[in-house]
Amino acid sequence: MDEWVACHDCDLLYKIPSLPENGRAMCSRCGAVLARHKPDSLNRTISLTIAGLVLFAVANTLPFLAMKTGGMVQETTLLTGVHELYGQKMWMLATVVLFTCVIAPLVGMLGMLYVLAPLKLNRTAPYTVGVFRFIKHLQPWGMMEVFLLGILVALVKLGKMATIVPGLALYSFGLLIFVLAASTATLDPHLIWERLEKKQ
Repeated sequence: MDEWVACHDCDLLYKIPSLPENGRAMCSRCGAVLARHKPDSLNRTISLTIAGLVLFAVANTLPFLAMKTGGMVQETTLLTGVHELYGQKMWMLATVVLFTCVIAPLVGMLGMLYVLAPLKLNRTAPYTVGVFRFIKHLQPWGMMEVFLLGILVALVKLGKMATIVPGLALYSFGLLIFVLAASTATLDPHLIWERLEKKQ
């Protein structure tokens, strides 16, 4: 089925036909990529989203870091930093960290499953269109890579004061960033909208 698409760079309208395998459509005016064929998009995105939820659960339940100073060992979790920020009355910063590193990624993954799982079964859940639009707007707010970069900087600085032992949650958090990036890369929004239009 042909689909009308506006170029993201110059807004020129195109009617894009079904693309061949590994094919892509490009704007004749500015050369921007309008659409790209992504093989097995639905299954890959669902699999990566489920893997992301598992990694997210591990990152939020197991120890993130352990600090050894003398004979004392202090373990922290991902939410410990948020709790400490609230304890130091940095409510705005704590809320931003909580939203961008915990709430936004979790809502995005759950919302993606809510949209894609019924489509896999040739069905649609209630309010699917609104949910899909919402999670697309929510994606830029997931800034876990910035948080991880901040942790790495802190590890370098704290390394002279104490022995830092990375926990399993830290590795899961780092892997989660790559899994979510892969999930975004494999998702074909044009395919989703096409299927949703057929169901309406």
